[in-house]
Amino acid sequence: MTNGYHIVVCGSVVPDPLQTLEPVAGPTGPALKNEMMLPAVLDPWAAHALYEAANLATKVVGSKLWLVSVGPKAKLQQVMMTIAQRVSFELVPVDASASGFADSHSTAALLAEAIQSIPGLDRTRLLVFGGWESASRGAGTTMQLVGERLDILDQFQGVDQLNPQPDGSFEVLERIEGGRHQVSACSGPPLLLGWATGNLPEPRNNPQVGMANMRSVMPALQRAKSVPLPVGGLHFLSASPPKQRRQTRVVKDLSSEQIAQEIAEWIGK
Repeated sequence: MTNGYHIVVCGSVVPDPLQTLEPVAGPTGPALKNEMMLPAVLDPWAAHALYEAANLATKVVGSKLWLVSVGPKAKLQQVMMTIAQRVSFELVPVDASASGFADSHSTAALLAEAIQSIPGLDRTRLLVFGGWESASRGAGTTMQLVGERLDILDQFQGVDQLNPQPDGSFEVLERIEGGRHQVSACSGPPLLLGWATGNLPEPRNNPQVGMANMRSVMPALQRAKSVPLPVGGLHFLSASPPKQRRQTRVVKDLSSEQIAQEIAEWIGK
């Protein structure tokens, strides 16, 4: 493709995974204790998608890259100070809740609307990237719903590799059961990919890239409109962290077959 791609990456912010997360009952449903005080990072699954998209954009002349992110404006600004130094992109922010308890249908509607509002977006060159899963919105359906709202029929989930072909088509490497990959062929854009881990390392910080990005990131954050994220009819009766449970029994002189049998019986219960 001589004109390049229009690549849109969907990714939100999540609490730093090194923090202790404690669910509490909020006025609108479950929430995290002191959520706004917790340090945030870009969703790891979305980060893989962003790095793969940036790598593709640098290889194909004429490509453009946007990052569409739904989250609190203050948290987005905090995270963009770091992410903006790694790859070049144009931010399309939506000031809304990044809660993991949000309905995936509501989230997908906001993302699709934000993508459709991008000026000059060419559908014949459109690639939509996102995380196959999420560290916060772990429903596993958000990207599929975004694709449906954008009328993108060619969707691939659990992607580890995307190879553009000389004729404009794509070869897609998807994860399937049994630790194997499925190789698929797609004729061309529009295309939606839910990325797994990909193959690329995390890019190094580049202050020059960061300064160039922040010239557009800060005005975009200032213009971001605040949108209430509807719950979509979901009702949570309770939310609590998993409890630690440990049962230890010291036994001697058991064969490996007997140990395996005990483990299988314990799992079966």
